[in-house]
Amino acid sequence: MTASMIQPVKGMNDVLPAEIARWQFLEETARDLLHAYAFDEMRVPVVEQTDLFKRAIGEYTDVVEKEMYSFEDKGGERLTLRPEATAGIVRAAISNGMLRGARHKLWCVGPMFRHEKPQKGRFRQFHQIDVEAIGFAGPDIDAELIALSNAFWQRLGINRVALQINSLGTAEARRAYRTQLTDYFRAHYDTLDEDSRRRLEGNPLRILDSKNPTMQSMIAAAPTLPDYLDAESKEHFAELRAMLDSLGIAYSVNPRLVRGLDYYSRTVFEWVTDALGAQDAVCSGGRYDGLISQLGGEATPAIGFAMGVERVVALLEQAETAPKAPQADVYLVAQGAAAVRESFRLADALRRAMPGRRVETNLGGGNFKAQFRRADRSGAELALVLGENELERGVVQMKPLREGAGEAAEISLTTAVEAVGQWFSRQE
Repeated sequence: MTASMIQPVKGMNDVLPAEIARWQFLEETARDLLHAYAFDEMRVPVVEQTDLFKRAIGEYTDVVEKEMYSFEDKGGERLTLRPEATAGIVRAAISNGMLRGARHKLWCVGPMFRHEKPQKGRFRQFHQIDVEAIGFAGPDIDAELIALSNAFWQRLGINRVALQINSLGTAEARRAYRTQLTDYFRAHYDTLDEDSRRRLEGNPLRILDSKNPTMQSMIAAAPTLPDYLDAESKEHFAELRAMLDSLGIAYSVNPRLVRGLDYYSRTVFEWVTDALGAQDAVCSGGRYDGLISQLGGEATPAIGFAMGVERVVALLEQAETAPKAPQADVYLVAQGAAAVRESFRLADALRRAMPGRRVETNLGGGNFKAQFRRADRSGAELALVLGENELERGVVQMKPLREGAGEAAEISLTTAVEAVGQWFSRQE
C-alpha cells in the first residue's frame, strides 16, 4: 500500500532551483546597493511576543485582527510569527540599548507570515527586504530612502513601477482629520459594510483602504488628509518633493495613500505596478516617528520601507533581466575506479584554483555515452575525460561541448588545472 503524499501547507510556496537565480540576483543586488548607501544588515527572530505587534501595528488593522499566526507556547507566552519586520527591528534597537541619541541605518531580509487568502503574488509565508533608518528627523532621509528604492529598480532592470507619495502629518493633525472622517462616515453609515462599521470607532482611516466596490464613490467624496496637515508637516512634505524633483524621480501625490499599519506618520510612499494584477504594491514604506516611544524606548524619529521579494521576482521574470539558472562550467567524465578517484582529485584542484566556476563530477557511474549526455544536460562548456588509458599515460582529454568553443586537446594531468584556466580566459 502506497503512503499518501503530504501536501504543502496552503499558501506556503516552494522556491525551486530553476527559480532561485532570480532570488539570488535580487538579494545580491540589494546587498550591494544597501552597502553603497551605508546601511548595515541585522537579523531578528521570526517569533516575537504577540503584544509587540498589537501595540505597533494597531489592534484595528486587518493584520492584527485577521491575519497573524499567533499561538501559546509551552511556557504560556502568547507568541506570533512576524507579519512584518519593522516592529521586530525597533524592539531589538530598544532591548539592545542601541538608541540613546545614536543613529542607525539598518536592513534585514527574511520570511514574514500572514494568514491571507492565497492568490497570485500573495502567499501566507512571503519574504521581504526591510530597510530602516532610526534617529533621522528631516525630509533628507525620506528622500534618500526613496532614491534608494528607485535605484533598486534601475539596477534590477525593472521599469513597470510608479511612485506614489503622501503625508499623514503629525498625530495631532491625524486626530483632527479622524474626527472629521468619523463624522462623515457616520453620516453614510448605511453605506458602510460590516468591516467598516466595526472600524468606524477604532480607526476610521482604515475604511479608506476598503476595496468594496459599492463604497468607492462614497470614499472618494470623503474629506482628504492634506486639508488637515499641520504647517510643519506641510513644510516637511514640500521639501521632500523638492528633493525628489532635484533627483529627477517621478512621483504622484495620492491623498488616499494612508498605508495599512497604524504606526505611520508624515511621509508615506508606495511603488506600484500594473504588471501583477490585483497585487499592485511592490515596495511600501513611510515615517514612524512615534513608534519607538510607543514601544517603551526614547522618543526617536524613524523611517523605513519593505520590498516584497516574491512580487519583485515576478517582475524580474517578466523583464527577463535576471541571470538564468546556474549551469556547470566544467564536467568531469571518468570511467574505471582509479580514473574516478583521480577525477575527484582534479575537480577539487579546479574548484580551489577557479573560485566562482562550477565544477561537476559524474556521479553514479555509466558508460561514456551516458556520461556525455549528463555533461550536455549540465550546461557545461568544457568536459574533461579520464579513462584507464589516459590515466596510464598521465593525460586527460579536454573537449569543448559548445559550438565554436575550440578544438579538443589532450593535456598533461600535471598541468591540467593551468590549462583549463587558460582555456576559460581565451573564451572571455
